[in-house]
Amino acid sequence: MVRRKPKLEGRPVKVAVIGTGYVGLVTGTCLAEIGSEVICLDMDEEKVRRINSGMATIYEKGLQDLLTKNIGTRLQATTDPSLALSSADISIIAVGTPFDGESIDLEQIKSAAHTIGEFLGSTENYHVVIVKSTVIPGTTESVVRSTLEAVSGKKAGRDFGLAMNPEFLREGVAIQDFMEPDRIVIGGIDNNSLDKVEQLYQSFEQQGIPIIRTSCSTAEMIKYANNSLFATLISFSNEIGNLCARLPGIDVLDVMAGVHMDKRLSPRQQDGTIIRPNLLSYLASGCGFGGSCFPKDVKALSAQAHQLGLNPQLLDSVITLNADQVKEIIRLTEQKINLSKGRRVTILGLAFKPDTDDIRESPAIGIIEELLKKECSITAYDPMAMPEFRHKYADWAVEYSYDLEGAIDQAEIIIIVTCWDSFEPLPNLLKDSPHRPIFVDCRRMFNRSEIENYIGVGINSNFESLN
Repeated sequence: MVRRKPKLEGRPVKVAVIGTGYVGLVTGTCLAEIGSEVICLDMDEEKVRRINSGMATIYEKGLQDLLTKNIGTRLQATTDPSLALSSADISIIAVGTPFDGESIDLEQIKSAAHTIGEFLGSTENYHVVIVKSTVIPGTTESVVRSTLEAVSGKKAGRDFGLAMNPEFLREGVAIQDFMEPDRIVIGGIDNNSLDKVEQLYQSFEQQGIPIIRTSCSTAEMIKYANNSLFATLISFSNEIGNLCARLPGIDVLDVMAGVHMDKRLSPRQQDGTIIRPNLLSYLASGCGFGGSCFPKDVKALSAQAHQLGLNPQLLDSVITLNADQVKEIIRLTEQKINLSKGRRVTILGLAFKPDTDDIRESPAIGIIEELLKKECSITAYDPMAMPEFRHKYADWAVEYSYDLEGAIDQAEIIIIVTCWDSFEPLPNLLKDSPHRPIFVDCRRMFNRSEIENYIGVGINSNFESLN
């Protein structure tokens, strides 16, 4: 039987987004903002209730405003698969793919594909399934395709379309990244699938945003290569910083400032203006990378390489260096003060980066674990991430402060883990402190001349400024 393949021009594309986690909710909300009609599907009734009442279930800069603007018009949420899928032209799989230590867990992917497959088996309309979740190369055309075909009894490419459309959303600026993309990558099993997905992004294409059309496996690899590159830059910078911290008279900030000026990194325009690309922010020493993407994706790509008989030395080193960076923070601190039982330590920042409440793989976790082993007395403060951290680590002996001043009041050691803008008053607050705490700046957020007893990543703590 020939399936009806309706032309979508002249009416909004109708989209079902499977999963309302970070990627799903941001994607669904932004698609609604650019004109699609979106229904988000999630089995968590409380999440669905909150979304439909106009409440964002995650913190992401700008998300609440867009959700409030679009909910009830072009955007809604449901726990009912038939409601979400029955009128959809496109379904987007945006569920979690956690790494279990050996491979990514595809159970949520399989479950979503099974749900969509049941719908495909009951409709005569041509429908395109998009995988947006990050999956290892080959997953879309093997696991997802086989599940869809087995459950629906239909054939991909003939009866329905299949594509892979990776996301490149940086937490904290995800709305901006979606609305102002640098490129859109679409992998598809055939031109019809590619065409339908490209139509979803036609407003960006009209703005001249490059659209890369490729295979599903290539699209999957682009996402992994992209994240692994930036993770590598971070670990490289940390290794250079750790070396600088063991040598007198060298500050990694000065070293990297010199490296950044290389014209291959900071090109000069004809009028002499220097372009400072965002890439440079990854060439900076700190306490390591975290979040839902970099750690998981590098480990997953490395695991796949090992399964194929390769020895991915660079990827494995990136992972090891990142894990070891916590030890460097502890080492730098103990150069100045002994981390002993009862020592009062304040951790500022629990989210893995500012402007998000995401604590997944946050460097704060490893630092606090080490401090707990030493039986330190720990106080923590983060303007957004405390509820989630407190919930996830409810059995940890950590006190939580709900303002910056209270967090540092009795501290003997202050460790900056996340560079929130709200921490900028710290130099002035510490000027009048009678405790003269040791200040460990894991992100080099402050000038060392501003704060007494300053320790920074990438600088020998015994080195005095010549200025």
